[in-house]
Amino acid sequence: MPHPLLQTIATPKDLRSLSRAQLKTLAGELRDFLLQTVSQTGGHLSSNLGTVELTVALHHVFNTPDDRLVWDVGHQSYPHKILTGRREAMASLKQLGGISGFPRRCESEYDTFGTGHSSTSISAALGMAHGARLKGESRRTVAIIGDGALTGGMAFEALNHGGYAGGAGLPDMLVILNDNDMSISPPVGALNRYLARLMSGKFYAAARESAKSVLKNTPLYEFAKRFEEHTKGMVVPGTIFEEFGFNYVGPIDGHDLDSLVPTLENLREAKGPQFLHVVTKKGYGYELAEADPINYHGPGKFDPAIGLQKPATAPKTTFTQVFGQWLCDMAAADERLVGITPAMREGSGMVEFERRFPKRYHDVGIAEQHAVTFAAGLACEGLKPVLAIYSTFLQRGYDQLIHDVAIQNLPVVFALDRAGIVGADGATHCGAFDIAFIRCVPNLALLTPADENECRQALTTAFRHDGPVAVRYPRGAGAGVAQQPALTALPWGQGEIRREGRRVAILAFGTLLYPALAAAERLGATVANMRFAKPLDTALVLQLARSHDALVTIEEGCLAGGAGSAVLEALSAAGVDTPVLRLGLPDEFIEHGDPAKLLAMCGLDAAGIEQSVLKRFGAPLSLVTPAAA
Repeated sequence: MPHPLLQTIATPKDLRSLSRAQLKTLAGELRDFLLQTVSQTGGHLSSNLGTVELTVALHHVFNTPDDRLVWDVGHQSYPHKILTGRREAMASLKQLGGISGFPRRCESEYDTFGTGHSSTSISAALGMAHGARLKGESRRTVAIIGDGALTGGMAFEALNHGGYAGGAGLPDMLVILNDNDMSISPPVGALNRYLARLMSGKFYAAARESAKSVLKNTPLYEFAKRFEEHTKGMVVPGTIFEEFGFNYVGPIDGHDLDSLVPTLENLREAKGPQFLHVVTKKGYGYELAEADPINYHGPGKFDPAIGLQKPATAPKTTFTQVFGQWLCDMAAADERLVGITPAMREGSGMVEFERRFPKRYHDVGIAEQHAVTFAAGLACEGLKPVLAIYSTFLQRGYDQLIHDVAIQNLPVVFALDRAGIVGADGATHCGAFDIAFIRCVPNLALLTPADENECRQALTTAFRHDGPVAVRYPRGAGAGVAQQPALTALPWGQGEIRREGRRVAILAFGTLLYPALAAAERLGATVANMRFAKPLDTALVLQLARSHDALVTIEEGCLAGGAGSAVLEALSAAGVDTPVLRLGLPDEFIEHGDPAKLLAMCGLDAAGIEQSVLKRFGAPLSLVTPAAA
């Protein structure tokens, strides 16, 4: 048995009776199991390797699930899943029908709050803590948030509320800052361990409260308060959290169970809002991940003994890479271009841009709202900001999209990566709603390129337009169409006919053009590459509606309010009653799994499109051959 102690842990209750020495053994086995498992399935690795000891200590000290653990983002929750009855299920991680890569309330009672987007944990934990208080229940609530997630403004909004008593009183909750960027020096050592245990203990708390009561209403009170704050500030970087009303403890070594366990035990008994600063190392315990935590953040399958290897054959160019190359080319051609990312430099393909144009590169942290308004401010000064942002992340800046960009009609380019189905990351990252939420906003335009070359052209078109424009493109590679080096724009607001047929015309928005073409070969149908979801090429829509018996719209986005709805609206406005079949993502959240399988399940592959058309408009279509079309 390779992990004998871990094999005995069915629930966290099983590890609460373990000795400190056994906990250390368990942590070692857990880290090895995690490495072996993720290397077989792919998934988030370096962040999870860094939270092994912290997770063991939390489940050892707190009475989960009665005590609530809330993981921010959740890509560091694999050790938590393994210790909470899902060890065997890890073999199905992020696969269709398997367990999620993020906490999900429907998956386990230990997953107290579903996550996937950043900076939500403190708000959720605060709500839970006040909920327990109102119901008269004695339970502890813990939010675990990374230093990256703490750059999100929502986290500070929650801290601001959490330390304010008001009529509701102060909540009994603990916020753990998992600092894995080694930003504090020196972050660990005997002195910090001693201070952490001292400041989290009953003696320190009692002494502090006694001093407050004695000095209250005397001139010495304010002096003593300031002396305590500044004395702690000299040895620990916690003054800001104290100002929010939290008792700050730390920083302590997040890989040292001899420090973690007693500190957490003290804080479990403490009243009011507590803040523990824990320093961990991404990839801890696996040298390759420690040396390169970025590339090991979310690797695919690999051999742990060898590490990540370059593929034998060069993979297809991804849309993210298309954007990254275009960004550099356009920046070289136009010095007004400024690139912005909300903490997704690698994911959005901006590494080379930062290297070549550092003065025009801005990583604003996990702050999507600020990113949008920051871009608006740049545009006010005559610059041409390009905000590279995932489709689902723009949802967090929707108010700013409307009020700060669209109302003022500012020329901001939104490069929407991960539009449509994303695969393994599931519902929280599925870009299903951008067509619907963008096309309803005045002044905003939206392009839906079908392939790599058209994506480059669409970005150029957006950049040269004097107003706000979004360009949506999916995760991964496209059809393999070669890119033209020239920075060529598309005719504004115009689609194109890609295949002439009869009876049925398929109007494709985005990369689903290619399965639509394949289906049309069997159906003898016309295919239009619409290119623009807004402004819609109404002239082309009406032309096709009047020359065909039926229209089919296809989009990798939600049907409610999507591009198909735009076509129906255009026909209605013109008084044209040609039947329309709309194909797209169903009115449900799409699970994690292989993107091709998910598209097929949604009927958006070639076979699914063909079947849907035949089902709606009848079998005679199948008799129409390409030669006869």
